[in-house]
Amino acid sequence: MRFFRVLPVLGLFFLLMAAPTPAATADCQHKGELDELYCDEDRNMIADTPLDSKQWKNPNTLVFTYTPVEKPEIYKEALADFMRYLSRATGKKVIYYTADSMSIQVEAMRSGRLHIASFATGSTCFAVNLAGYVPVAAKGDKNEIQGYRLLVLVKKDSPYKTLTDLKGKKVAHTSPSSNSGHLAPLALFPAEGIIPGKDYEIAFSGRHDQSIIGLGQGEYDAACVASEVFARMSTGERIDGGKYRIIWQSSVFPSSSIGYVYNLKPELAEKITQAILEYRFSPEMRNLFKRTDRFLPISYEKDYRAVREISKASGESYDKATLDKMERAEQLARERKGKKDRSDE
Repeated sequence: MRFFRVLPVLGLFFLLMAAPTPAATADCQHKGELDELYCDEDRNMIADTPLDSKQWKNPNTLVFTYTPVEKPEIYKEALADFMRYLSRATGKKVIYYTADSMSIQVEAMRSGRLHIASFATGSTCFAVNLAGYVPVAAKGDKNEIQGYRLLVLVKKDSPYKTLTDLKGKKVAHTSPSSNSGHLAPLALFPAEGIIPGKDYEIAFSGRHDQSIIGLGQGEYDAACVASEVFARMSTGERIDGGKYRIIWQSSVFPSSSIGYVYNLKPELAEKITQAILEYRFSPEMRNLFKRTDRFLPISYEKDYRAVREISKASGESYDKATLDKMERAEQLARERKGKKDRSDE
């Protein structure tokens, strides 16, 4: 069953069910940038666990999802061993559902239908502010957390050498909510002499994979993508990396995060946290997530500071109005791609 598809209809019901009582809201002295449903008394920028034990959730079945990707069945299969580990550690049944977009993923956690999740870099900040998401860790190895860079790719035989060469061209961005695929270019490119959407046409592809493939097929003149996706596709033989060329790259950003929803029973949240940090990747996960073999603890306040600053510099906020705007843009991009795919059949 794909319950995520009915979330727009049921969203109001679940939000009303999840909302704190007026007394609990009135007692909160500090929210920071969090939505009105949450409180941040310890000022660590993430939602506090409710003080009232009646608000704690202790479901018999835990719902887990990975950040939206082009081929979710590959990730579901690779993450099966991790889900079994979570099940043994918590004593709960753990099931996997596929979220079709970042906004659906955020809404699923906000409404109480999603308990554990991995959110992409930019989506992490929306989930923290709007869904009560508590980031615990990020992929890494024994030495450090995995990071990635924003890459600007062109075809190897193209004439483009610098960002300013892309003026008047068509450049693939992934989606309005993506850090490396959209927000970072908006914030960083003007200093390089080019303004996205003004100096070149932005074409939303939907995902990093689709941007890279579309560039290779000649749909775009360039593509803004995450370095880890380009590396994974190249080593996984989905593309010939030698047919692409990098003309610009950013400094390092943190990778996707993994964590849980704020109002789980504390003992359950602790078991989930411990399981995430103790788990060592299966061969399938090591093959999928190159150069990583574990989850390492993170500080949202510290490790995602650069991401929040990128969003601020691009004029965006991690609030409901921005999420709704991005969802409309993402939906339009999906509809356009659907029409194109049908016309190619």
